[in-house]
Amino acid sequence: MLGAIRLAKKRISAHFPAIISIFEWFIISVFIAVCVGSAIALFLVSLEKVTDFRVENSDIIYLLPLAGLLIGYVFKRWGKEVNPGNNLIIENIHNPKRVIPFRMAPFILLGTVVTHLFGGSAGREGTAIQIGGAISDQFTKLLKLNKEKRKMILISGMSAGFGAVFGTPIAGAIFGLEVYHIGKLRYNAIFPAFTSAIIADYVTRWFGIHHTHYQLGNVPAVDVELILFTILAGIAFGFASLLFSKATEKISHLGKKFVKQSYYRPVIGGVVVLAITALLGTHKYLGLGIPTIVEAFTVQQSPEVFFLKIIFTAITLGCGFKGGEVTPLFFI
Repeated sequence: MLGAIRLAKKRISAHFPAIISIFEWFIISVFIAVCVGSAIALFLVSLEKVTDFRVENSDIIYLLPLAGLLIGYVFKRWGKEVNPGNNLIIENIHNPKRVIPFRMAPFILLGTVVTHLFGGSAGREGTAIQIGGAISDQFTKLLKLNKEKRKMILISGMSAGFGAVFGTPIAGAIFGLEVYHIGKLRYNAIFPAFTSAIIADYVTRWFGIHHTHYQLGNVPAVDVELILFTILAGIAFGFASLLFSKATEKISHLGKKFVKQSYYRPVIGGVVVLAITALLGTHKYLGLGIPTIVEAFTVQQSPEVFFLKIIFTAITLGCGFKGGEVTPLFFI
């Protein structure tokens, strides 16, 4: 029976190689999507629960330095090889090495949840990408894939993670494809990337996950003035993103230079975040900041709001807390 199946597969492969390839990648993509989508659903539910708990028990933020010590110690003691996070996944896409340890997924999930529980200013997409990359790469070993196919596996996992965490599968797939080379797509990964992202999104929705919807109100007519303002806004957004990136990088560099023990860096970062929070007298800049993003569509924010969010998030991530950058950048 097995001999007949192998013979049939060989004949079909000889005449219709594309069909066999599509079928195989569809099956692999489904498995990746189900695994990653389920993990992202758990992550999003956990994030919602701890955020609600922090809002209802605001004094818990005073434990942020202690939470930083816990995160820093755990990653130094047991998670050193997965600490590079997204950079480790991207590096393996460009220069495949040994399989990414599965422990990256639970470590980054728990690290991000703890960061948000105690008020760290961070996002969630970085966590989703690492969960997707770590889970999908386990199929490399299971299916004994070569380097080229492993790259496609990692792209699929990242696409599934990004698409599921935001409920934006198309954006997730394009993100995963462009990671290989910014501005260029890896065409042979298009099918698995889109399949994984779309199915992972459906999996999270099956678990009852609801994503934030932003009410735009009346959309103005497109005219020359609007186009001009949009161009100017785009330039401003670009400079703000550059400032955020450079600030995070600089804080990380200073931390490594002056604080040799890595697990003390988030402690110091937590103290600084608490000090600025007390000085400002508001919790507006803690956590994801989604309430402010929603509010911004109807209430104009003060000019300093974006800059303060850059400071809070750069300190949080630069000092070693866990999380992503995209949602804070939406806020910014």
